[in-house]
Amino acid sequence: MGHARRPKRLAEQLLRIREARGLSQQEMAERLGNEVTNKNISKYERARSVPPIEVVLAYARLANVKMEQIVDDDLDLSL
Repeated sequence: MGHARRPKRLAEQLLRIREARGLSQQEMAERLGNEVTNKNISKYERARSVPPIEVVLAYARLANVKMEQIVDDDLDLSL
């Protein structure tokens, strides 16, 4: 099996979720838990790092959207 590709809009979607909730990177890290730091949030939003699936799920739950709306480049994220 080959390597999974990174969704092109993942970083943008994560940033949109955080900003739509009016949270700083530190506040987002605190909401997500799971040892996520504000430095992790910054890396995710700048596409320097890919968040683990558990973190993407936490973003989806926080935004009240389905995970696929975050990771599928063909779907729009409605917040």
